[in-house]
Amino acid sequence: MAARIKKGDQVVVISGSSKGTRGEVLSVSPTAEKAVVRGVAIAKKHQKPTRMGEPGGIIEREAPVHLSNLKLVDPKSGKPTKVGFRVLEGGRKVRVAKATGEIIES
Repeated sequence: MAARIKKGDQVVVISGSSKGTRGEVLSVSPTAEKAVVRGVAIAKKHQKPTRMGEPGGIIEREAPVHLSNLKLVDPKSGKPTKVGFRVLEGGRKVRVAKATGEIIES
């Protein structure tokens, strides 16, 4: 199945504790159906110091968010939109914003 959300996309969270937050997708895990988004779902991790010289302490980092809780931001209007697919004349399959019909470059 083709990916509706890819690394580098601008997305908005539509449900959960970070609802309404926008951010850039840092990584996507298709098998787990999750994505890590910059500035969304910040979790605190308690980490011990390592022998490599990294200090210990409480580190804040982004936790994965389920793909069903994310919507792509339309490049034309800047609003959340569903993603569809279209096959161009050359046979290339591209992502399309359902709201405006704009092709989403990736």
